[in-house]
Amino acid sequence: MHSALSEWRPVVDTTIESLLPRTIDDAYLTEFFGEATYAYDPTALQGALSDPIWNLLDRGGKRWRAVLFLVFVEAFGDDPESYLEYAAIPEILHNGTIIVDDIEDGATHRRGDSALHHAFGTDIALNAGNAMYFLPLKIIARNPGDLRPELQLDAYEMLMDELNRTHLGQGMDIRWHNEKRIDIGESKYLEMCACKTGGLGRIVARLAAIVTDTRDVERAVAEYAEEMSIAFQIADDVLDVEHALEEGGDFGKGVGNDIREGKKTLMAIHAAEYATAEDVARLEEILWADENSDAEVVEAIEILQSAGSVKYARDVALDLSESSVARLDDLGLESEPKEELATFAEFVVGRET
Repeated sequence: MHSALSEWRPVVDTTIESLLPRTIDDAYLTEFFGEATYAYDPTALQGALSDPIWNLLDRGGKRWRAVLFLVFVEAFGDDPESYLEYAAIPEILHNGTIIVDDIEDGATHRRGDSALHHAFGTDIALNAGNAMYFLPLKIIARNPGDLRPELQLDAYEMLMDELNRTHLGQGMDIRWHNEKRIDIGESKYLEMCACKTGGLGRIVARLAAIVTDTRDVERAVAEYAEEMSIAFQIADDVLDVEHALEEGGDFGKGVGNDIREGKKTLMAIHAAEYATAEDVARLEEILWADENSDAEVVEAIEILQSAGSVKYARDVALDLSESSVARLDDLGLESEPKEELATFAEFVVGRET
């Protein structure tokens, strides 16, 4: 999967740039959004949309959702090159959610630099993030690949369905974040992940099935993508803790963020059930605090470790990864891209960055 990521990422970025250029002018605005009623202001839109969005995109990110879409297309026996603009949809959506999530979470950093609302202001960041939710609808309206009208409608309705579920997940996450007690069952946590992180994964799989008219396997590949995405989220949370441990308490920027932001991760939920009452109370106090010292982050991690919560979360991620791979059997997928899909499910729980 590493080779696929390396091969396709520049292509994905070029495609995104064709949909949202680094330099905005009247010709682009007219062609993409239609004639102005009076007059667009390209300079204002450059600073409000293109500059902040590309500032975030240029910081990194593996573009794995877009690449996964292209692998799915190939697994369905079609040519990925024919659907590049559709591949950009989940990547644009993902980065839009990042911008909005960072505002809602009060995050200070993203991908090694200041979170966009700190770099450009909350108003610009929020508008840019929201714009990235709607830009994919323009892609479907433009109808690259010349889809039949019923497939075009199905793609639109699927996006509406999944984006609504994404916001259900975010709503649960925000509500839990605003409560001091860790009073969440594991099934509710997993449903939050299924709605939020899983939603973008399902969009990848379902969109590929729709645009290639491979509808008979749409549900099965969506289930693969959902479980793989939940495994990714849990493994990502574990990775945040492990990186903090590797730093040895000398954290620097962006390390130990989940604890500093008070996130109710699967590790925290497990510890709330299995740690001592004293440790649970202390963990809740640290997660609830507006600010944490490095020593407090280390203390919280030690509570998670002593309760066996880090290992438990890692094991859950591995189980979900294995389950997702099993869902690819008997779907008639092309063998090489099917193997890439299986390898990717293993990659998301075994990566180090």
